[in-house]
Amino acid sequence: MGDILSQNEIDELLKALTTGDIDVQQIQTTKTEKKVKLHDFKKPPKFANDHKRTLQFINENYARLVQSFLSGYLRSLVQVDVLSVDALQYSEFSNSLANPVVLGIVDFSPLNGSLIFEMDPSIAYALIDRILGGRGSAMERIRSFTEIELAILERIIIQILNLMREPWESIISIKPRLEKIETNAQFAQIIHPNEMVALITLNVVVGEVKGMINICIPHMTVEPIMPKLSTKLWFTNIENEKTEHNKQDIEFRIENTLVPVRAVLGRTVINVGEFLDLQSGDVLPLETSINGDLEVLVGDLPKFLAKPGVKKNKVAVKITEVIRREEE
Repeated sequence: MGDILSQNEIDELLKALTTGDIDVQQIQTTKTEKKVKLHDFKKPPKFANDHKRTLQFINENYARLVQSFLSGYLRSLVQVDVLSVDALQYSEFSNSLANPVVLGIVDFSPLNGSLIFEMDPSIAYALIDRILGGRGSAMERIRSFTEIELAILERIIIQILNLMREPWESIISIKPRLEKIETNAQFAQIIHPNEMVALITLNVVVGEVKGMINICIPHMTVEPIMPKLSTKLWFTNIENEKTEHNKQDIEFRIENTLVPVRAVLGRTVINVGEFLDLQSGDVLPLETSINGDLEVLVGDLPKFLAKPGVKKNKVAVKITEVIRREEE
């Protein structure tokens, strides 16, 4: 909203227009034009918005797992968030990479094909520095990685990739395996440059160092499971898993809950005076007959009828009937 003119400013403006100090033609009104996104019907996008939302949900769970793992592994404050999920051509992703770079070629079994796990060099240097006992500082000058540094990175990337299994479990049981690490983007041409990919960008903060991790998933790799990347189906699977898990958990807790069980031999009613005069040897007649059933209480609720007896030299009762008051 623009500034509101006062009455004096309005008068001055009208006066300037009257005297010719301001030309009306010089006053231009700006129009907000709605941006139109081109859509090629001959080549429709292979990753629909529904697919991208599902990938975002999956990788939000993955980001939380990575954050917990790195925080414990590095014993430092680490924050990992999903920055964006985009669909683009592979050439757009590969052309944006600058050397040196950390590119992990990952076998996405049981699916055919691979994906790329790309880590910002500043984050890679911070991880190496922290693992080797430093504060997790970034390098002042970007340089190539040594063999020892690559070995350290390979170990930690393998552990990070293993965390993918749980978030993807509702879609497919995957077994990601790191095939190799490339530091030159030219050697990571795993698919045709025009092939569509889903690019998941994670914002990573390690101490005071900020950087990004990109997960590049080619369409041809996840094409067999594209129908499962539906938001509705994904939520249904999650809800079913939660419902079944909760049901089993509740059943287990109920089955192992300890409850008091009492067998009532009988009842009678006396007044306070009779109660005060009770002596050892007095007999109280009960309402239960000699051949009658005893009431068995679970907690304070009558649940069974039973006959008194002895089993293995211990006083016992034999259940003869189940009281189902909930059906009345």
